[in-house]
Amino acid sequence: MAGITIRRFEEDDKEAVKEIFTMGMSEHVPSSFMHLLKQPLTQMILMVTFCALLASSKSFLLPVVGVTLLLAGAKQLVGYLFNSYIDTSLRKDLDHIQETYLENKDSCFWVAESDGRAVGSVACLPAERAPGCMELKRLSVRRTHRRMGIAKALSRTVADFSRERGFPAVVLYTSVVQTDAQRLYENVGYTRVREFVIPEPIAKITNFTLIEYRLDLLQGGK
Repeated sequence: MAGITIRRFEEDDKEAVKEIFTMGMSEHVPSSFMHLLKQPLTQMILMVTFCALLASSKSFLLPVVGVTLLLAGAKQLVGYLFNSYIDTSLRKDLDHIQETYLENKDSCFWVAESDGRAVGSVACLPAERAPGCMELKRLSVRRTHRRMGIAKALSRTVADFSRERGFPAVVLYTSVVQTDAQRLYENVGYTRVREFVIPEPIAKITNFTLIEYRLDLLQGGK
């Protein structure tokens, strides 16, 4: 990880951090679309639509066009949902990093810097869903700087910070489609606790689940 420095967030980093997060989340649209296509309900809708149009038109062209339009609409829906999540995240904390993460001794926000430019970020604060634990949030690295150990270093920074403040564990949440993130967390010592569907109608329909991971710091967590 030569040439990479991990330091506390500064206000001048805000736009770079927002860009890193936005680009990182947008990368998951294709895999989320494929996840949607694998769901039995989606396949049933596509099959019923195809058969109904074929029976009514006696032609293959109309059902093919109809299914194609449904697929295009589904992809647009996935993109819209991710954009909505990004916008919500920006409003919730990434537009207010100083107030959210840096005004409390038990929370912090860091960036990974290379050649004077932010190339990664991570944050933590006391977990709402797991009282007494720290929660790792906003871990993201620019695509151009991946496979360099930056994400591992950022996650260990959170573990060290949490251990120093007496927290027994760090928890985090990632989605079922973020397979690279899952491998990273497991490689640095996190264990999978549970998998659950996001409590929103569209998530239930598409079976879009979150995975909770936990790193026990009192048992030699990295």
